[in-house]
Amino acid sequence: MSNGQWYPPEWPDRIRALATGELTAATPRRAATVMLLRDAAAGTGGGPTVHMLRRRTSMAFAGGAYAYPGGGVDPRDDDRLVGWAGPALESWAQRLGVATPAEAQAIVCAAVRETYEEAGVLLAGPSADTVVTDTTGADWEADREALVARELSFAEFLERRGLVLRSDLLGAWARWITPEFEPRRYDTWFFVAALPAGQRTRNASTEADRTVWIGPGEAADGYDRGELLMMPPTVSTLRGLREYATAVQALEAASAQDLAPVLAQARLEGDELVLSWPGHAEFTKHIPAGGAGGGAA
Repeated sequence: MSNGQWYPPEWPDRIRALATGELTAATPRRAATVMLLRDAAAGTGGGPTVHMLRRRTSMAFAGGAYAYPGGGVDPRDDDRLVGWAGPALESWAQRLGVATPAEAQAIVCAAVRETYEEAGVLLAGPSADTVVTDTTGADWEADREALVARELSFAEFLERRGLVLRSDLLGAWARWITPEFEPRRYDTWFFVAALPAGQRTRNASTEADRTVWIGPGEAADGYDRGELLMMPPTVSTLRGLREYATAVQALEAASAQDLAPVLAQARLEGDELVLSWPGHAEFTKHIPAGGAGGGAA
């Protein structure tokens, strides 16, 4: 393969079915994912590294692909106010392009909750200017597992622990929507955050078989060589991160990032199906209209 773009073989048939009206697009589910950064060790001269996980090959969606911690919004993430620090919910709603503060809270909660569930890192603290330094121990793990099982809401978790969500530790970076021909669709907001002092990541996700800390440029180069399988939004965000020398610089740059949603388009051109992501020409695919797709290419 020429690169590591995730490309399921069933896509051409689904694209044709959508074009002919035989397939009805699913409504995308709101989701959030976090590009967790940490700076290289002093004296190494390297830029920040990003925490990535490799999805198990058995997963129905993007099996074997490298991604960031993240997942769907829990319906309970916007049914009550949570302890909150940082920009007001109204400001977050404007930045994220959603209609209500409750929607903004749900998306930011999903980002923080999923990072804790999948990486063991919690962007919350006892006050507006503090953050927890240790999330290890049996009691923390019991709460994390209860969150994963949806036996405990994130609001209840924060209240029980006497914590406030540190929304100021997050920067909104991008927004991508799963193509209309995909059976599982997500409207996903990508955030950037720095690893809090004292906390450590771990592979706490049942959906991942490996986690790595890797430089954004190194990861993007691995994709270009066909060694690392990724979806377009992952590659795009990695390329955007590679210019920053520190995690703080990347976080400061988040406010200038374009959050216009990116949605793939599929069209027939002569004897080809053309799949494209507006503004991201490198991911364009030309597929023979009468043939089957194949593999990651």
